[in-house]
Amino acid sequence: MPVPDPRGDVGRWANVSYRVRQPDAPEPTPRRKKRNWFNKCCGCCSGHADDADWGPAPGEVPGNRRSEPAVRDGMLVISGIDLMSSRSGSNRRAHRTNEFEYDNLIIRRGQPFDMKLQFRQPYDPEEHRICLEFLIGPSPQVSKGTHILVPVGSSLSGFGWSAEVTDTGSNTMSLRVHTSPSAIIGKYQFSVKTRSKAGEYPAPFDPRYEIYILFNPWCREDPVYMSQSDWLEEYVLNETGRIYYGTESQIGERTWNYAQFDKGMLDACLFMLDRRGMPHASRGDPIMVSRVVSAMVNSLDDNGVLVGNWTGNYSRGTNPSAWVGSRDILLKYHQTGYPVLYGQCWVFAGVVTTVLRCLGIATRTVTNYNSAHDTDISLTMDIYFDENMKPIENLNKDSVWNFHVWNDCWMKRPDLPSGFDGWQVVDATPQESSSGIFCCGPCSVEAIKNGLVYMKYDASFCFAEVNSDKVYWQRQSDGSFKIVYVEEKAIGHLISAKAVGSQQRHDLTSIYKHPEGSEAERKAVETAAKHGTKAHIYKDKSWGDEIAVTVDTQEAYTGQDISLTVNLKNRSSMPRNVSLNLFVAVMYYTGVTGSNFKQEQRQVQVPAGGAQAVPMVISYPEYKPHLVDQGAMKLSISGKVAETGQVIAKEHTFRLRTPDLTLTLMGPAIVGQETEVQIVFKNPLPVTLTNAIFHMEGSGLSTPNTMTVGNIGPHQTVRLRQTFTPLRAGQRQLVASLDSPQLSQVHGVLTINVTQGPPPGPSSASPVPARGSPARGRASPARGRASPARGRASPAPARDSAAPARDSAAPARDSAAPARDSAAPPARDSAAPPARDSAAPPALARASPGRQPAGRSNPANAHGSPAHHADPRGSPSRQPDPRGSPNAPAANRAGRSGRPV
Repeated sequence: MPVPDPRGDVGRWANVSYRVRQPDAPEPTPRRKKRNWFNKCCGCCSGHADDADWGPAPGEVPGNRRSEPAVRDGMLVISGIDLMSSRSGSNRRAHRTNEFEYDNLIIRRGQPFDMKLQFRQPYDPEEHRICLEFLIGPSPQVSKGTHILVPVGSSLSGFGWSAEVTDTGSNTMSLRVHTSPSAIIGKYQFSVKTRSKAGEYPAPFDPRYEIYILFNPWCREDPVYMSQSDWLEEYVLNETGRIYYGTESQIGERTWNYAQFDKGMLDACLFMLDRRGMPHASRGDPIMVSRVVSAMVNSLDDNGVLVGNWTGNYSRGTNPSAWVGSRDILLKYHQTGYPVLYGQCWVFAGVVTTVLRCLGIATRTVTNYNSAHDTDISLTMDIYFDENMKPIENLNKDSVWNFHVWNDCWMKRPDLPSGFDGWQVVDATPQESSSGIFCCGPCSVEAIKNGLVYMKYDASFCFAEVNSDKVYWQRQSDGSFKIVYVEEKAIGHLISAKAVGSQQRHDLTSIYKHPEGSEAERKAVETAAKHGTKAHIYKDKSWGDEIAVTVDTQEAYTGQDISLTVNLKNRSSMPRNVSLNLFVAVMYYTGVTGSNFKQEQRQVQVPAGGAQAVPMVISYPEYKPHLVDQGAMKLSISGKVAETGQVIAKEHTFRLRTPDLTLTLMGPAIVGQETEVQIVFKNPLPVTLTNAIFHMEGSGLSTPNTMTVGNIGPHQTVRLRQTFTPLRAGQRQLVASLDSPQLSQVHGVLTINVTQGPPPGPSSASPVPARGSPARGRASPARGRASPARGRASPAPARDSAAPARDSAAPARDSAAPARDSAAPPARDSAAPPARDSAAPPALARASPGRQPAGRSNPANAHGSPAHHADPRGSPSRQPDPRGSPNAPAANRAGRSGRPV
C-alpha cells in the first residue's frame, strides 16, 4: 500500500484544503509542482535556479529508494555505476585507504575521486542533466549537510562539493567528484538522478555503492591536516606501535596491535559514534569526534567499549595485561553491543589510537611517568602525615600513578585563541568527570605547558598530571596542618611515545613542560595554582633541604630478592644525624597502596658535605604474599634531622621485571597460506602457574584469539606451535601475551615479512580464510558447546629440530636470561596440559564451553552473575550486567587455519 504524503494531511499546514478521500480510493501519485512562466523568466527572484531543485519528490523519504522506478521512453536510465573501489585501484591508492580490508569505496574528504556511469541510451549533454546524491544518517536533511545533492558540471557554493565530466562515450561518462574538506565523516548511501524531457529517473540506493568518507590529514583545508609525511606514515598509517609502562627508573615497553585497517574495524569505530547518539551533523568536527571517542571507550556513562578494573580480580573477563591489541576488543563490542571486560589505562589508550587513526586523525599513544591524579582541583598532590610522620591514609585522596597512558591527536583549535593548534590530549581512562561525563579533552598541549588551565577542555586536570608539585603536610599539636616540604620535581617525568619510523622511545617531556626548575616552568606552575584551591602555598616558602634523599633500585625479576639503597647527601658544612623510617608496601600502578608489609628504623650520621648510603633488602618470601598487578611496590621514607629539625619525606616506586615470550617463524609467510609460529616461555617463579592462557593477534593476519595451556610448573619451559594465515602482504607484526593468576605482563612480538605469492589459477586451492574474530569465534550459548576443531596447535618436540626462522622476534627490554629446561614435570590440574619438553608431547588444550579455565565464566551457564565494575581508584562496586555474563571469554577453538570455530 502506498505511503500517504504527510505534507498533505489536513491541519498540518494552514493553506492545505480539506479533501474528502474515499476509503478504497488509490492514493494519487505525488507529482512535482510545475513551474510557471515567472520561474522560467526569473529564476533568481523566484528562489529556484534552473535545474537546481534536485530534492526528493513529495512523499519520498530520502534514502529509501530500494526498487527500480518506473521507466518511460526517453528517460536517461542508469544501467551501471562503477565507483572504482578496488583496493588496488587508483582511488583507494590515491586516498591511502588501500590497506582497509573492505570492498567499498573508502575516501578521504577534501580530495577528488573518480567514478564512471553507464546509461542504457546515448548521453546528450544538451538534453540530459545528472545529479549525484549522498546521504548519511537516519534522517538526511540538506540543511544539516546530511543530504548532499551535487549536480554534474556545477559546484555547491559554500559547500565544497562538485562533480565534473572528465570523459564521455556513447553510453558512458567518467566523472571526477570533489568532496568538501569539512564533510561529515561516516558511511554514505550513494545514488544518481537523471533528468530529461521524459522526466526524472532516480536510481535506487544499492548497498554495493555505499561510500565511507574519512578525515583527511593530507588535505590542507581539513582541520586535521599534518604537513610532515613521515609523521603521517607513523601516526595515521602504522598499524602497530609501542606502549611504555613500568616506572621512570625501570621503563618497560610492549607492542600493541592497532589493526585500524582490519575487516570490520571501520564499522566498529562508527558504531561507537552511533551508540553515543552523536548527531551526524557534528561528525565533521574532529574536536567533537575526539571528545565523544574519549567518552565512549570507557563504559561508565554510556555502556562504552571497555569496563575499567583495578581490583586485581579479572575472573569474569580478561586481565588488562593480557590484551595484545585493539581488534578483538572493538570487534567484540560491535558484535555484542555490551562493554568488554576489562581495561586499564594503556588498553583505553590503545583503543583510542585505533579509533582515531581509523577515522583519519593523526594520533599517538603517550605514557607519563609519575603521573598525578588530582581529586580536589588544587593542582597539587597533597600527602598528609601525623605528628610522628606516619601517613594519614584517609586524607591521602590524591595519588601519583607509576605511569599513566593517554593519547595525543593532531588538529586545529578554532575554538581557542591562536597558538593552540597541533597536539591535543585525549584521555579515555575514567578518572574524573568532565561536564558530568567521564571523558577528558581534547586539551591543547601548549596550554598545558604554560599553565593556562582555564583553556578547554580539562586543562587543569591535564596540567596536574604532568607538572603539579608534591606537597607534604604534617599535623600539628592543635590539629592544624603545616607544609613541611614541597617536592617540585616529582611529577611528570619521561613523557614517552614511540619514535617516528623506529621502535625507539621518543621523549616528549619538552613539549609538555618547560625544563624542571627553570623560571618559565615555575611561572607555569604558579600561574596554574592561582586557579586552584590552594594558591596560598607558594606565598611562604619556609621549607629547606640541607639533607637530600635519593633512592637506587637494583633490577630484579619476579621471584628474586630486591636490593634498595637510600642515599643521604649533606649539603651543609656540619655533620648531621638523621632518624629514618622506611616503609614498604605493594601498590597498584595507579598509586593505590596496600598496607605496609616491611618497615625499618635507622639512625644515620651523614658527614659534612658528604653522603651516606643506607641499604635495604626485600626477600621474595617477604613480598610474595602481597604482590599485585604490575609487580610494583612503594618505599616511603620519612625522618627528621636532629640538629635543624628538617623534615625528610620521599616516596620511591619500583617494580619487578617479567620475562618475555620468544616467537619464531617456522616457515615462509605467504598470503592465503597457513604457516606456523613457535612460542617458547620459561616460568621464572618457584611456584606453578595455573590456568595459563596465551593471547595472539596480528594486523593483516588471521590468528586464534586465545590458547589455553593449563598449568606450567616451577621453572618449567613450555614450547608450543600455532598456525596462522597471512591476509595481507608487507611487513606484519604478530603479538602474543601470557596471562595467569600468578604472573602477567608477559609479552612477545615477531616481525614477519609476508609475500604475495603467485596468483591463483582457475582450479586453485581454497580461498583465504576469514579473519579469526570474536564474531566468528564465539561459542553459541544456546548450544552450550562448540563443535570440535579440525586440528589443534601442535607442541614442538623437545629437541630443537625446527628449521631456522626466516624472521626473528624484535628484542624486548624486559627479557629474562635464558635458562635450561627443567626436567621435573609441573603439577597437572587439567586433562590437557601444555606442551612440555618430553618425548611424547600432548595436544594443546583450548578454552571451550565444555571446559572453561578456572575462574572464567561460561557464556552458556553464566546468566545472572553480576558484572564486576571497578572504580578507577581501586574501590570496586558491583553492578548487574544487563545480559547476565555476556563478556565472559568466548569459548574459542582454533583450527588449522587459525580460526576459532
